Amino acid sequence: MKAIEISRVSKYYGKFRALEDVSLDIPGGRIIGLFGKNGAGKSTLMKCLLGFLKFQGEVKVMDKPLEDHKHNLFREIAFIPDVNVIDERLTVQQTIEYVSNVHPRWNNLRAERLRKISNLPSDKKVGRLSKGMKTKLYLMITLALDVNILLLDEPTIGLDIAFRREFFNTILGEFFDETKTIIISTHQVEEVEHILNDIIFIDEGKIILYDAIEDLKNRYTIITVPMEKEEEFISLKPKLVTHKLGSISGLVKKEATIEDAEYRRPSLTDLFLAEVGGYYEN
Repeated sequence: MKAIEISRVSKYYGKFRALEDVSLDIPGGRIIGLFGKNGAGKSTLMKCLLGFLKFQGEVKVMDKPLEDHKHNLFREIAFIPDVNVIDERLTVQQTIEYVSNVHPRWNNLRAERLRKISNLPSDKKVGRLSKGMKTKLYLMITLALDVNILLLDEPTIGLDIAFRREFFNTILGEFFDETKTIIISTHQVEEVEHILNDIIFIDEGKIILYDAIEDLKNRYTIITVPMEKEEEFISLKPKLVTHKLGSISGLVKKEATIEDAEYRRPSLTDLFLAEVGGYYEN
């Protein structure tokens, strides 16, 4: 079963085209990174998947058109946005109790494990928590839901680097399994690269790449050669070209070889910058 099917989705804000003819088939059991520059359409795409925005085209969730889910969509999808919306008058304990009582997919055992990890003060009001602690609470109650799809839009803003790492490891250990789908939109590419299966690059509202990360990395290499071999290097039509003292580097197809060159495997950041950038211009 496909977790999400997106067919020719476009979204306009007045005359501005935020999404253009987006089509994607997203299977279950995958963790997918959604990357793009600011304004590329990442958040708009997620809001369309959640039914928050009207759009042209069709979206199916768990083989059902979005409109057929009506009020039951959030039995299938949980969403962690970049701004949390928790009632600041409630304590941490009251917030947890409220969500556990109103959401049919609450997993109490997982919630207790997550609560211990987070070290949140039970009797403290949400309004008196730091921004980071509020985000921890929001992440905790969302990951405690037994849904099939988890959408994360810059989920760790305001959190220190230690908890960001802990959060992504917690996703793997407590939430993810072979039946679930997670889509993560973030600018912190290096922090999520190790957990992703697939990658989507979006630019100016268009999908420019959707691939398995390992397949993509295996098609390219970063090559570094002495400056005296620059002409041979340029003939390979490299991307992401950089000059260093006495050498030149760039991303090329894996089969490309130059004598005395150094090679390294590209990172996800390398691949992203190469896709949204251009070819070397002499």
